[in-house]
Amino acid sequence: MEVDYIIIGAGSAGCVLANALSANPDCHVLLLEAGPTDRNLYVHMPIGVYRAFRDPRLNWNYYSASEPELADRSIFAPRGRLIGGSTSINSMVYMRGHPLDYDRWADECGLPDWRFAHCLPYFKACETYEGGADDWRGDSGPQHVSRGNHENPLFDAFLEAGEQAGQGRSNDLNGFQPEGVARYDATKKNGRRCSAADAHLKPALVRENLQIRTGAEVRALVIEAKRVVGASFTRGGSQVTARARAEVILCGGAINTPKLLMLSGIGPPAHLRERGIEPRVQLPGVGQNLQDHAKIRLQFASKRLFEFHKVENLLRKLGAGMRWVLFRDGIAASNIWEAGGLVRGNDRVEYPNLQYHFGPVGFSVENGNIRVEQAFSLNVDQMRPGSRGQILLNPDDVNAKPTIMFNYLSDPQDMQELVEGMRLARNLVAQPAFDEFRGMELRPGPDAQSDSDIRQVLRRSVETAYHPSGTCSMGDSDHTVVDPEFRVHGIEGLRVVDASVMPRIVSGNLNAPIQMMALRAADYILGRPQLEPIEARFHFQ
Repeated sequence: MEVDYIIIGAGSAGCVLANALSANPDCHVLLLEAGPTDRNLYVHMPIGVYRAFRDPRLNWNYYSASEPELADRSIFAPRGRLIGGSTSINSMVYMRGHPLDYDRWADECGLPDWRFAHCLPYFKACETYEGGADDWRGDSGPQHVSRGNHENPLFDAFLEAGEQAGQGRSNDLNGFQPEGVARYDATKKNGRRCSAADAHLKPALVRENLQIRTGAEVRALVIEAKRVVGASFTRGGSQVTARARAEVILCGGAINTPKLLMLSGIGPPAHLRERGIEPRVQLPGVGQNLQDHAKIRLQFASKRLFEFHKVENLLRKLGAGMRWVLFRDGIAASNIWEAGGLVRGNDRVEYPNLQYHFGPVGFSVENGNIRVEQAFSLNVDQMRPGSRGQILLNPDDVNAKPTIMFNYLSDPQDMQELVEGMRLARNLVAQPAFDEFRGMELRPGPDAQSDSDIRQVLRRSVETAYHPSGTCSMGDSDHTVVDPEFRVHGIEGLRVVDASVMPRIVSGNLNAPIQMMALRAADYILGRPQLEPIEARFHFQ
């Protein structure tokens, strides 16, 4: 099997690249995905997110090593293992990150072409926003983006409380004012999930120059001299080798991409030798610089019973499902986390360092099953952690799940920011707008009031916000892995395009930034000029 380009991984970046590269009829493209197709009904029904998310057939089901600052707990770190990748099992929130995130890449990481002005035209080119085009938003791209519109008084109370608490309000966090509380955008179209596969890949399936292989788990890159010329993968019990005339592009994500590089002899030489692998390219930054958004979930009893709280009733569940099948609306068309915000935990930060996700329902997990509660939930994510972790090959079997150490809260400032975040969230829920809805605090509970008590709660309760990144960082220092055009240092014919190349994690969810990066990568790969920068205005409080 010989093609021009081999793309490994059909997630956010892989789907974008498969579409963009195969749009050139002279390019023959092979897309390899370890998981199955995305035919599961719960993948496409927005409220089915937790059923899809916990289906082991659709998930790599990773766990971290024991985290020292989290009471030695092992943290569940799911990643999508199907067509669409994590965009097929995530909560569909569409956030670009703050413009100043990208300007920091330019100023502090030596990446002048990655200022936000250079990224904005690609964000716009990626999306079709239901609100229409303006200086910040696009209306003719493949990715459909809808504003949260499910009617529930709890959403209204959240927005009003944010204003009452002085935390600000925005009409569009991806637009002119990227700060305050707001109704979120979601990757939905007509009440249905619009994953990267729906948006970018499926329209390209009619092209004869695009081949897709599911159930294809890549075991190693094929390297000849100092060039990657293909990939070796298993499929249906057989070992297959595909060759690339032009390039191989890794889009496996912040966990799988560094693992595959190291299995292929590209990475930290001492670690590779410890695992019995002869180094082919010495890149000490592979697997390092792991970042994630740490999250704490607050949950409050709701004095009033709403439709979401009744969803476990069998007849209501069937009715909601049938309504969605017939009309694509009702609660089954909601992705739950339809509101949130970017806010500041203190007056010293230059721009928001905390993110809210608000949902009008409570839930608990018992024996792997979700139990709905008459409550509402407010997640607080820490946006720009100082903590850094790493990905290492499994010491018992290099082909098995890698060793993942996030090192959550190892930087004392991260702990302090989440303490401030809990206080900020409690203050918001204490506002008059919530008076007719707010019952007692169920999680983590009202007893933790001092900073010391809150720190103990955080150690017992912090989880991932599902945004691993940074493990193949972009830049030109000794500890970076790719250059500003995604080319892997020290070897030809190989690029990495996924969340792993972010030198610093952005202040928001990662799907939108990864799609933007992949669209830029396509232009670099095909030798086309980058789109002209757009210097849009922003309002910073």
